[in-house]
Amino acid sequence: MTAALRLSRLHLTYATPQGLHSVVQDFDLHVPAGQIASLLGPSGCGKTSVLRAIAGFEPVQSGAIWLGERLLSGPGVQLPPEQRQVGMVFQEYGLFPHLTAADNVGFGLRRMDAAARAQRVQELLAVVGLAQAGARYPHELSGGQQQRIALARALAPSPALLLLDEPFSNLDAATRDRLTQEVRDILRAAGQTAVLVTHHAREAETMADEICHMTPP
Repeated sequence: MTAALRLSRLHLTYATPQGLHSVVQDFDLHVPAGQIASLLGPSGCGKTSVLRAIAGFEPVQSGAIWLGERLLSGPGVQLPPEQRQVGMVFQEYGLFPHLTAADNVGFGLRRMDAAARAQRVQELLAVVGLAQAGARYPHELSGGQQQRIALARALAPSPALLLLDEPFSNLDAATRDRLTQEVRDILRAAGQTAVLVTHHAREAETMADEICHMTPP
């Protein structure tokens, strides 16, 4: 079941030879359950750092990250990524080249019995419009098809939150426009809470219920 996301007074830094550099200061964000938010801004504004902090890949210097009633990051708390119920879709797709599309989708479902896993995989392949592509390998798929498989894989464990990090930037303009609308429809049909990072205003406007404009510190 999806959950609301809340970031409160988030402060992120990284180390430089000159000392600590602030990436994000006192950042607040609220995404209601089942809605899509977009972090929109140029490179260097901290939007990907925020996404990585939500996923648990970056430490939080101060502030808090809540997912539903669960504190993911905060004073004395830093849940590891595997305990956060957060799925992620990357710019590079991240598919395993030696696995079929179906096996990529089912990769995170290895604790399920074989019959249930196969059923869930087939359901998701159908959701992303690739029901007949399960036996194909990533190199046999177009860029848009690979991104759909990456989306299906992220959705397979039914995450409480889905993060999308510039997921369409490697695609040509026509494919990007089409896939942006298709992914939006898939997420809304699933009632999936999601956060999209992009520097394309058109993507943000197409995908998101709410847009958070970010600027470099």
